[in-house]
Amino acid sequence: MMQLKKIIHVNAFNMNCVGHIHHGLWAHPRDRSFEYNTLQYWLDLAKILEQGLFDSLFLADVIGYYDVYQNNTELTLREAIQLPVNNPWLLVSAMAAVTKHLGFGITSNIYAEQPYTFARTVSTLDHLTQGRMAWNIVTGYVDSGARGLGANSLAEHDSRYDRADEFLQLCYQLWENSWQDHAVVKDKQQRIYTHSDKVHPIHYDGRFYRTHAIHMSEPSPQRTPVLFQAGSSERGQQFAGQHAEAVFIGAPNPLSAQKTARALRQAAVNAGRQPEDVKIYVGIAVITGQTEREAQEKYQDYLHYANPEAGLAHFSASTGIDFAQFDLDEPITPSHSNAIQSTLPYVLGKTRRQLLEQFKLGSRYTTLIGDAQQVADYLEQWMDIGEIDGFNLSRVVVPETWQDFARFIVPELQNRGRYQTEYRTGTLREKLFGKQAYLPKNHYARRLKPTH
Repeated sequence: MMQLKKIIHVNAFNMNCVGHIHHGLWAHPRDRSFEYNTLQYWLDLAKILEQGLFDSLFLADVIGYYDVYQNNTELTLREAIQLPVNNPWLLVSAMAAVTKHLGFGITSNIYAEQPYTFARTVSTLDHLTQGRMAWNIVTGYVDSGARGLGANSLAEHDSRYDRADEFLQLCYQLWENSWQDHAVVKDKQQRIYTHSDKVHPIHYDGRFYRTHAIHMSEPSPQRTPVLFQAGSSERGQQFAGQHAEAVFIGAPNPLSAQKTARALRQAAVNAGRQPEDVKIYVGIAVITGQTEREAQEKYQDYLHYANPEAGLAHFSASTGIDFAQFDLDEPITPSHSNAIQSTLPYVLGKTRRQLLEQFKLGSRYTTLIGDAQQVADYLEQWMDIGEIDGFNLSRVVVPETWQDFARFIVPELQNRGRYQTEYRTGTLREKLFGKQAYLPKNHYARRLKPTH
């Protein structure tokens, strides 16, 4: 029996700022990213993505700013390298009002939140979107953010995951165990909105957090949002195996993606789950057109505006290494860093000149260039060889990147049976997994003993 090919899932990868991944492109005449602080920009974007049947708008975020490169923020500010940056959570309600199916994967740093109030924020938006919320769990990676939050520097890498584990445990208790399924009855005749005996205070005393209280929100359509996570270090994979329903990875080629994907699925199995319980997304850029020539011309046009040095400055923040200290042809020798550990092997043995060449489109993301058939071929190779589930599609020029993908690539993938032709009904979790709105029973959150 022939095995059915997997549908390719696609999120639009964005951030509530000007320069996100492909730095310098904000200066392109057709780019609208400088409108990021207007509501119309986000409403237009949400409608474009839903018309293209994107699964979600995945909004990255960073608490802090990039001051590692040249030990200052001069280039960061001049090229708007994720600075200024606004709160992504405040965008969701407006975009939800002009869409019916588009999911919203929003990043939040656990160090910038308290579980008790954060759980209410998520429940509120899950209600208002009718179950279309996902949370991308991060622990921070820049010292500037830690200083802004009152610490001297980032906590040690693995200890940040220890804190995140506890943050999640408390959120799970609030979302899953404070209100029983049929606590809310809304009975006007008997004047009972909620059965009080079906609502329980959570008693939690941990190393980092303490709560003795009832969750302030009634159960939302998903209770717990779809859980995204990005992190491929050994500790990050362990965390993903226990918690994540979707993992965002970086990979330079399909074989590298395959290695990481297999490790993540094994981590899920080790945590008592099934390999297919985790969807894996690779960050990628696509430049396409009616013909290959048109796509290549567009690429050459974009290169005129890209700033490779700005991309390198962003990468300095990711690795914790000031690449400006090295001569152009001097081999880079990484020292210990407390930033994103999975990025460090990327620079071993390379020179600043080589990195600048690789960042010529303003980022280190793999970029696929070609007509619809060529790009579709590339995407299928990544899916089938890389054993992944989809892509976080970065923006090069906004909104042109996503309009071109919807116009050229989506129909080609649909003709191949590799892209949805309509949205599934139900919540974001149901759309992605085709199962129930709540977390599956084998997930760690559903196996926690209630702390009533």
